[in-house]
Amino acid sequence: MFSKILIANRGEIACRVIKTARKMGIKTVAVFSDADRDSVHVEMADEAVHIGPPQAAQSYLVIDKIIAACKQTGAEAVHPGYGFLSERAAFPRALAAEGIVFIGPNPDAIDAMGDKIQSKIYAAKAGVSTVPGNLDVILTPEDAVKVSSEIGYPVMIKASAGGGGKGMRIAWSASEVADGFARARSEAASSFGDDRVFIEKFIVNPRHVEIQLLGDKHGNVIYLNERECSIQRRNQKVIEEAPSPLLDEATRRAMGEQSVALAKAVGYDSAGTVEFVAGQDRSFFFLEMNTRLQVEHPVTELITGIDLVEQMIRVAAGEKLTITQADVKIDGWAVESRVYAEDPYRSFLPSTGRLVKYRPPAEGREDGVTVRNDTGVTEGSEISMFYDPMIAKLVTHAPTRLEAIDAQAKALDAFVIDGIQPNIPFLTALMQHPRWREARLSTGFIAEEYPDGFGGRGLDDEARTVLSVAALAMELVRKERLDHHSGRLKPHSGRWQRDWVVRLDREQVELSVPEGYPAVPLEIDVVVGGRKLTVSSDWRPGDGVWVGQVGSQEVAVQTRPAAGGATLAWRGVSVYARAMLPSVAALDALMPVKQAPDMSKYLLCPMPGLVVSIAVAEGQEVKAGETLAVVEAMKMENVLRAERDGTVSAIKAKPGDSLAVDAVILEFA
Repeated sequence: MFSKILIANRGEIACRVIKTARKMGIKTVAVFSDADRDSVHVEMADEAVHIGPPQAAQSYLVIDKIIAACKQTGAEAVHPGYGFLSERAAFPRALAAEGIVFIGPNPDAIDAMGDKIQSKIYAAKAGVSTVPGNLDVILTPEDAVKVSSEIGYPVMIKASAGGGGKGMRIAWSASEVADGFARARSEAASSFGDDRVFIEKFIVNPRHVEIQLLGDKHGNVIYLNERECSIQRRNQKVIEEAPSPLLDEATRRAMGEQSVALAKAVGYDSAGTVEFVAGQDRSFFFLEMNTRLQVEHPVTELITGIDLVEQMIRVAAGEKLTITQADVKIDGWAVESRVYAEDPYRSFLPSTGRLVKYRPPAEGREDGVTVRNDTGVTEGSEISMFYDPMIAKLVTHAPTRLEAIDAQAKALDAFVIDGIQPNIPFLTALMQHPRWREARLSTGFIAEEYPDGFGGRGLDDEARTVLSVAALAMELVRKERLDHHSGRLKPHSGRWQRDWVVRLDREQVELSVPEGYPAVPLEIDVVVGGRKLTVSSDWRPGDGVWVGQVGSQEVAVQTRPAAGGATLAWRGVSVYARAMLPSVAALDALMPVKQAPDMSKYLLCPMPGLVVSIAVAEGQEVKAGETLAVVEAMKMENVLRAERDGTVSAIKAKPGDSLAVDAVILEFA
């Protein structure tokens, strides 16, 4: 077994590998760019080596710098994590030339499977069901349109290298093919250093199901069941679960056996994943093989009890698999949410900056439910524009799917993040979505259910009750604390205020508190909507989450101070809340509503990012839908289009400018 390994990655996955290496008694070496100098993975590792500037192309993607770090520290092996160099066959070959072991598959298997075009050819030869398409590399927009027309729309334009939603575009017409081809090539070149793309038929209403494989260097390969990853946005996974609610045992076995056959055909010898497009009728077609550890591997670990990182390390050291196919079981259900630095209220655009607060839910196992949080950040960490926007992977495991979903919702509600806008409101709202809970899934789920973007869940009776009761409970504790604050002349001596009104945005909810004393921990009876509920909590002013009991329900409500009240969020519902006496509430209802300024004459930068190009000139007339500018953030190019016809009167930014959110790019006459 190795005594020291280097992790050629950063963030969450670097921390994940370090945890297993520690458990195995293996020392670790981290590498870091200028942007990651103070990162968590650098602190966790036994040693750390600086490898260059923030840009990945000058640091994490430079093979020579990784090898030099190995030589400097005496690391015997390298774990690549995912992304960066993990699927570059040149990397393990360069390591081998220096006598360093690659903790991953052999380079020939990476060559065979890491290239999406070549992998489909191998899959067809191995008897794996494949999607119709053209596997030739497309070189020009004209060729892309011609091939797409022959296959039939819709089509998927895909980068041959890489993954993670980068370099992928769905096109429904010839005009979309031309634009999608250019964007896919550009993203592929910047993310993977390889601009080759190909085109295949896009299966309508598909599901994304993948098989986790594990092989060794002695010819043994097994499959560790499947994961369903159908909840995606822009082809990037958002929610994953294991097992899949779609599959029956026969389909699981067929997909697993085909995956194993493919792996054996190319001599695969590490952890890897075969991805399938699945129809609602359980038909399935080979999509690609990821020759690395997947982001969503924790859900497989929780239902099988197998540490995939440990197995990768043992296999790389030459050990035989001690697990047989018969040993692989399914224990319960696991759900994973990817917590991203993305603003769900602004079309999920990147939100960079410092984590002023970062308080994840408590990890561990209680009452048959496991909560796990894989992360590479801590309070004070910087979410950089140079890398992927992932903050954490929150995973819950329980005996049944709905129990795992409910545990996930509860954990998300308790996840405190300030400083940037995370996608948590969307994730926690999704956990309550009937279609998700009923497992009626497809890769178009988000686009179909949120066609106009995410605006939060509306107030229903349950949310109205929980949020109004929480607001009142917090106000009672706050008032009691102020009354007994040092320096006050004396606490109030007035009568107990029985009747209250809680404002939730513009709606008013009437409540009454028959009697009680708002001490901490609080325990009072509240009457709301004709129902008497016992409410208890040990919340104190300043806490970011109000955790308490409302009747028989245990809830966690996010709370932030706001203009005489608080912003409360629970299960995707976010409201401004203020508890008042009825006389104050009557006056508050008469207050005018502040109107937002008209910004329709400006094109604003929707996220912090780098201006790639400006497509118009001053004085130019533009039509609705025309491209105005391209802004890059977190390795994704975002095309900004005209919302209506108009004339450009001024250009306020130029290519290469680094812009803050809402910075003016263009002005219209």
